[in-house]
Amino acid sequence: MTDLLEAGPRADRNGPCPLRGAAARVLLRNWTGSSTVPSRSLYPHQWSWDSAFVAIGLRHLSPRRAQQELEALLASQWGDGRVPHIVFNPAVPAHAYFPGADFWRSSTAGRSGGAPTGWETSGIVQPPVHALAAWLVHEADPAESRRRGFLERVHPRLEAWHRYLADHRDLGGRGLAAIVHPWEAGLDNSPVWDGLLARIIPAPQGSFRRADLRHARAADRPTDLDYGRYVRLAAEYRDHGFDDTRAPHPFRAEDPGFNALLAASEYALADIARVLGADPGPAAARAGRVTRVLTERLWDADRGIFAARDLVDDRPVPVYGVSGLVPLTVPGLPRRHVDALLATARGEHFRLGEVHMVPSYDLTGPEFDADRYWRGPGWFNTSWLIHRGLRSVGALDRAARLRAGMLADAADTGFAEYVHPWTGEGLGARDFGWTAALALDLLAQGEQGGADRPGGAEEPR
Repeated sequence: MTDLLEAGPRADRNGPCPLRGAAARVLLRNWTGSSTVPSRSLYPHQWSWDSAFVAIGLRHLSPRRAQQELEALLASQWGDGRVPHIVFNPAVPAHAYFPGADFWRSSTAGRSGGAPTGWETSGIVQPPVHALAAWLVHEADPAESRRRGFLERVHPRLEAWHRYLADHRDLGGRGLAAIVHPWEAGLDNSPVWDGLLARIIPAPQGSFRRADLRHARAADRPTDLDYGRYVRLAAEYRDHGFDDTRAPHPFRAEDPGFNALLAASEYALADIARVLGADPGPAAARAGRVTRVLTERLWDADRGIFAARDLVDDRPVPVYGVSGLVPLTVPGLPRRHVDALLATARGEHFRLGEVHMVPSYDLTGPEFDADRYWRGPGWFNTSWLIHRGLRSVGALDRAARLRAGMLADAADTGFAEYVHPWTGEGLGARDFGWTAALALDLLAQGEQGGADRPGGAEEPR
């Protein structure tokens, strides 16, 4: 295995790459011995989709460690197949993060769902990008992957994870996975969820104590009112045993980003099955069905973007959120949708190429806030997904400009968690895990040259 200490600062064919070395050092500092924390201060445990993005970057330094990152996460999988959004490190003091292990109480409250008994996790999930990450990690060093039996070990767990979403989370009955908490979308504090959250009575402020404000400015974080609603939803789900058949789910929605990543990961699962000599047909068929229903049910033709759907009253949420652009990553997305998404990304709502990265919310919207968590700032993980989508559909010039801007922002902000879309100021935590990891992936694309095989014609001028 290539040693990370040597792999980080290693020169490429054009000479030393300081950004690569700095990104490698962030991942070294955030490594706990079995997985990578997003941030040593603000997020001191293992997060689900963070680890998937970290593995995507780690594969360029050490494919074995990238495999271990995903294996550590999947070891926390529940018996019903869900992959929890947090795996708690018992060595971290309880007061360091809220809501922590003593709030979720997964080993007891989640017993009916087959929660692990040897350690604690949360009871909710995050977007299913894991099979895509596993496939990319395998491709980085197929020989090492085969030698360690990596795909053989993760394939059944990934199958169970996707089966959980299909069997337990199709709350709309149409074939898409639903989220039951804003945290499950990954875009926690997005204005997309404001209307749905307005129905939720917040937990009393005196009933919980936030830990995030010790490490970040209040102006960058969710308000106390919104946090109280998050806590109420999580507590109610926990008090119903995290059982999707019993919980009332006063918040339930179909999110386009979540389902786009499910479709992309189903295609990756088909690739994994093919390599293992199994039948790729079932996963490919599921991917096709999710893509079809996504385009039928969540497409907002008037706005030229995918929109979340509120399942409480079965109505679309007519706003411009970055998750509505994430379906660009889905292989085989119809060209009419691709062209409309490209036009929307270039237009006044996101101004792709004119601002820093891809704003997380409509630049013209009354709820837009350039500083506050997911209400406007550009994030590295969603921007990476849009970059991947741009490359896949043949919009190579715009992808190249986005890549250059992301790398500049990573360097200028010290690998910030997110950035101000107009000024590029770094916001949130620094030395952030997925920022460093995805910078490594973008750097590697430049070293390798070329681009992903396009799934359609070059971007229209």
